[in-house]
Amino acid sequence: MENPGYARRLTLMDAALIVVGGIIGGGIFLNPGIAAQRTDSGLVLLALWVGGGLLTLVGCLCYAELGARRPEAGGSYVYLREAFGRLAGFLFGWTMLLVIYSGSSAAVATIFGSYATSVFGLSPTLVKPLAVGALVFVTGLNLFGIRFGAQVQNVFAILKLTAIAVLVVTGLAFAGAGTTQALAPSATHVTGGLAGALLPVLFAFSGFSYLNNLAGEVRDPQRTLPRALVLGMLVVIAAYVLTNYAYLAVLGHDGLAASQAPAADVMSRVFGDTGAKIIAIGIAISTLGFCNITLVAGARVLQVMGEDGLFFASVAKLHPRYRTPNIALMALSLWAIVLVLAANYGQLLDFATFGDWAAYAVTIATLFWYRRHTAGRPAFVTPAYPLLPLVFLLTVVAVVVAYAWDKPLSAGVVCLVVFAGLPVYAVWRRLLGKAAPVQ
Repeated sequence: MENPGYARRLTLMDAALIVVGGIIGGGIFLNPGIAAQRTDSGLVLLALWVGGGLLTLVGCLCYAELGARRPEAGGSYVYLREAFGRLAGFLFGWTMLLVIYSGSSAAVATIFGSYATSVFGLSPTLVKPLAVGALVFVTGLNLFGIRFGAQVQNVFAILKLTAIAVLVVTGLAFAGAGTTQALAPSATHVTGGLAGALLPVLFAFSGFSYLNNLAGEVRDPQRTLPRALVLGMLVVIAAYVLTNYAYLAVLGHDGLAASQAPAADVMSRVFGDTGAKIIAIGIAISTLGFCNITLVAGARVLQVMGEDGLFFASVAKLHPRYRTPNIALMALSLWAIVLVLAANYGQLLDFATFGDWAAYAVTIATLFWYRRHTAGRPAFVTPAYPLLPLVFLLTVVAVVVAYAWDKPLSAGVVCLVVFAGLPVYAVWRRLLGKAAPVQ
């Protein structure tokens, strides 16, 4: 029985909130303190968040053109397969399954477990069971069609934006004298250069590409997808910059640099333990939304790989009624659960972030191939081509190199996973005879 095909049921609002949900996870509640340690004033810190947001917006514009050219499920996998051959597509999907999407989901689910135990005063031994429960929960939500899953995702996204709004209003309304010092130079010793300060900022903006994986389910994708990427990204930039200003207004630059949990510190300083619990609930909801969209987006990649004969045929099947890749979704979720049980949060985050940004670099490179080898003008083209794509590509390469220099073990593990995919691909071709020769 042939697959019924994906149903195009995602509206502009659905798509924009997917962009928001794919980016805002736990980073904005944790990373500003790290960035503050590596800058010498609040003004420089805010400039970094604005700059990081604008750079990521350029990435969104590039992905918007790619999505307009190929408005189908699979995202980066499809672009890499067409531009650089089936081996390149397979290596992306292989790494996505083993490290990038699964690792991101596992890491953020662990954050959910940590905050849930904190809010309800539970034993720390329940962190991993709660993380597993969160993954099972969001997987179950998406077994019954993209429309229902999108509605749940919309609720998650709106709730996390509400949590950020509460944090921002609290910071700006109750900062007091700290507001005048928010942008002042800091006495804190700067622990890294510009590249080091930019790393935690850019990592907080990760996840903007997930919508492209769902392009096969977006209505009027050539028009909707670019609009959703830009709109969602602008919302995130505004939320991130305002949140950082609220941190600075309450804690000051030195206080932010010393904080391990700036959101909790801001709310606790203003409202005491009750405030800390309120923001902890908001962060937990934010992590659930991130896990939800990461698993949903990754499942579409596995499903397309299965159709191409580059993964098990069973994952290519769509549910005949709900038209969702349920087997692929459960497979990705199962591996994420394995990672939760086998690794700690720091390891998961390091593996996923290095792989994620390396994938952005190679995916943006496909845009140059499409411009040279395909005819016709898509509904959306990246402005200021080739300057903007080159700026994004070179910056991301620099970030990946800086990250590998800072964490060589994590980068090495991800590279080993990629290289391990080479013999797996060769065996797959030999045994199944479905993959075309390497291009």
